[in-house]
Amino acid sequence: MNSKQGLNIYFCKIECYSFDEMNKWVEKSIELANAHGYLDKLSEVYPVTRETERPLAPEVKSELKDSYDMRDSAALLRTLLKLEKFPIKDPYVAFLRKKRRQFVDYNPETVNRIAQTLLSMSFEEMIQGCEESKEFNRQIGTLFRKWLPKLGYPLLSKDEFSKHEAIAFLSGSNGEKTDYANRVLGCNLSKGLDLLAKAGDKYIIGEAKFLTAVGGHQTAQFQDALRLLEGSEGQAIRIAVLDGVVWIKGRAKMYRQICEVEQTALSALLLKEFLESLR
Repeated sequence: MNSKQGLNIYFCKIECYSFDEMNKWVEKSIELANAHGYLDKLSEVYPVTRETERPLAPEVKSELKDSYDMRDSAALLRTLLKLEKFPIKDPYVAFLRKKRRQFVDYNPETVNRIAQTLLSMSFEEMIQGCEESKEFNRQIGTLFRKWLPKLGYPLLSKDEFSKHEAIAFLSGSNGEKTDYANRVLGCNLSKGLDLLAKAGDKYIIGEAKFLTAVGGHQTAQFQDALRLLEGSEGQAIRIAVLDGVVWIKGRAKMYRQICEVEQTALSALLLKEFLESLR
């Protein structure tokens, strides 16, 4: 056998990974993602909209217009720093946001530099930058949490959740879910959770990731999910709710890794089936 033949056999083994060696939820997810209609169904979990999600109030626009017309750098920045979205990218903005009244006064040269860039834009361009929709990757956690009630299970407060005897989700922020997982279930987590559920007397914690590419930030997100799975502290089943390119059969390192995961990793489209299996 020459080296080329050996390499081809190696890659074939990756692409045709034996399902006998896989976690069954990984297997089901691979089959689902490589079949007809996967993305069509997934769009119910992670819908992509083109609508502006951060419209500015008329009074804010008026305040910005006055500062813009008067070329008042400090006033312009103070107002913009209060907004969710700053209209341009600049490495100094995050620092100025922390104490905008104080730091804007303390750093006039930096403020003038940033303001000159803003004033070189038309007012409409600046407003458009403020109202620009969030990047899709920044919406994934929110979209996933909005979709959860569609599974038909209740979202409950901490007291209701603890007493509930069927399938339910804990409501609240990622931090509140982590606090419950640490304080009640002893999970010793340092990051927020996208999911905290129960099925009878079984508790489930998880992170949700929609991986749109291989490499860079997306690989880091994937590794975050795997780290949660690798933890063993606490009285909860740990799952990674993964979707996107991770399930595409092929030679990518991400796919090879997911094929070897022994814990529960699965598509969001299989979450209901998984929870029902725990009853």
